[in-house]
Amino acid sequence: MTDRRQLGHSPATLTAAQADNLQRLGRAVIATEANAVAALAARIDASFVAACAHMLTCDGRIVVLGMGKSGHIGGKIAATLASTGTPAFFVHPGEASHGDLGMITPRDVVLAISNSGETDEILTILPLIKRLGVPLLAMTGRTDSTLAREADVHLDVSVAMEACPLGLAPTSSTTATLAMGDALAIALLESRGFTAEDFARSHPAGSLGRRLLLHVEEVMHRGERLPWVALGTPLLETLEEMSRKGLGMSAVLAADGTLAGVFTDGDLRRALDHGIDVHQTPIDAVMTRQCATIQAGALAVEAVRLMEARAINGLLVVDAANRLIGALNMHDLLRAGVV
Repeated sequence: MTDRRQLGHSPATLTAAQADNLQRLGRAVIATEANAVAALAARIDASFVAACAHMLTCDGRIVVLGMGKSGHIGGKIAATLASTGTPAFFVHPGEASHGDLGMITPRDVVLAISNSGETDEILTILPLIKRLGVPLLAMTGRTDSTLAREADVHLDVSVAMEACPLGLAPTSSTTATLAMGDALAIALLESRGFTAEDFARSHPAGSLGRRLLLHVEEVMHRGERLPWVALGTPLLETLEEMSRKGLGMSAVLAADGTLAGVFTDGDLRRALDHGIDVHQTPIDAVMTRQCATIQAGALAVEAVRLMEARAINGLLVVDAANRLIGALNMHDLLRAGVV
């Protein structure tokens, strides 16, 4: 096998002074950008409210425009809006002049991003946006810019200084713009009453979506895998049933098939502490009668919350008539990625 060092991949050797200087520079960037974001708090004002109002009443989509680094930030803002209940997409201003402007309809709201407020590709299509009669929102770093003046609502995302020592590379300005976009998205999310389950529906393939959308019936044991005994069953037989099914518990059913109680590993420990004879004692004498249950249609994450609140490791699943239809434990939820 070829040694990576022979291919020029050996790490550089730095002096202590060089290492200290790199850390100093990195911390300075973080501090500069943090200050830029903190300064935005004072600008969450009537203009911010007006921008939110336009977005809330939009019955089309939010169309985000931006060139260069502003375009990258715009793409992320559009994605965040879309995933939090506000339909949105990104349009490249240069492509808009060559046909993509047709993607904007009179029902939409346009959010244009430009640090200078003078981006040629955006200014070129401003008359066409105005002709459509759609609300124009703008985020710029210059309140006296053309884009700021032409916008129906202007959000000031100016920064005192870029984190780049040359003052050239967009750093603090893009961070501030991204933060303002997040502020809009989350304010809209709260105003719409957007829930965790709503969020999960737009992220069905992710672990978060699975955790929030999975239902108890998709995780629970049923049929032959379901541990249960009838009232009056000797404790020893109940232990054998628990051992066969491996869930650390057994349901106890009344003659009509309804749930009468549960017997768990914890109940067994308490019974043994009291010197119970496992050969002679009926399950009725040691089971827990008022046991926690859940229904099959509940979200699996609700099962987790119930188990944590009751400090238990398993749950029985019942139907509306209190008949046993399933069982699950914390291990099942771990395997399903819910925990």
